[in-house]
Amino acid sequence: MRTGSDVPCVGETAGGGADATSASAKPVILRGWRHTDLQFAGGVSQSRMRTFRPGHLAVDYTRTMMASLLWCPRPALIGMVGLGGGSQVKFCHRYLRQTRLEVAENNPHVIALRRTFRVPRDDARLQVLLADGARFVQERRGRFDILLVDGYDASGIPAELSSQRFYDDCRDALAPGGVFASNLYATDFADHLSKLRRSFGAEHVWMLEEARQSNRVAFAWVGDPFPDGRIDLPAIARVLPPRLAKDLAGEFQRVAAAWRAR
Repeated sequence: MRTGSDVPCVGETAGGGADATSASAKPVILRGWRHTDLQFAGGVSQSRMRTFRPGHLAVDYTRTMMASLLWCPRPALIGMVGLGGGSQVKFCHRYLRQTRLEVAENNPHVIALRRTFRVPRDDARLQVLLADGARFVQERRGRFDILLVDGYDASGIPAELSSQRFYDDCRDALAPGGVFASNLYATDFADHLSKLRRSFGAEHVWMLEEARQSNRVAFAWVGDPFPDGRIDLPAIARVLPPRLAKDLAGEFQRVAAAWRAR
């Protein structure tokens, strides 16, 4: 198996839709000296953890998704659809001490692996729910400052997490000024973008490709996060936790450069 960020990686989750098969599938854990991988089928990882740095975002697209902080650098509440190995959960829990996290995962076997992947226990800032991802979003109108969607099963993105209704619900689940980010892996991304544009408006949707993976990250937002049309990295960095800003500096610079060139 290849190692490093060029490893085939579907997503950080094992589900999030309503499909009964995906919700009961048992993942396979592959342990190596450098990495621990969560897989379901086909030798494609759905999550990867560095053995000696469990809180590090080891896969490129997960770091790009965290660039949603450029739109909303001080989130009070982040919602996530899909737990998987909990990479983004661990990262946010570690660095964003003033932020609460609500996570929906529909596969109890994945939730049972929290200790394996060193996902923190629930506390005042973290709640992991055994829940259908589509219903989770639908029931939380106006709630999230950031909503991260990374829900996959063995066949790809479940239908419940790729419908027009779902994307409408994602928009409605955002608080004023909120931002949505989604991982699109080896899928008909044009169809997803079309639905997102109908939900958010064409001028509020943007997509980035990953150079070393078959992943794309779609961003969508409400409001006007950059009134002068540019991402002011120094100003944003000043309000982010210093260690987080340093860790993601390369991704922030890449996203800001792509924003300027769009």
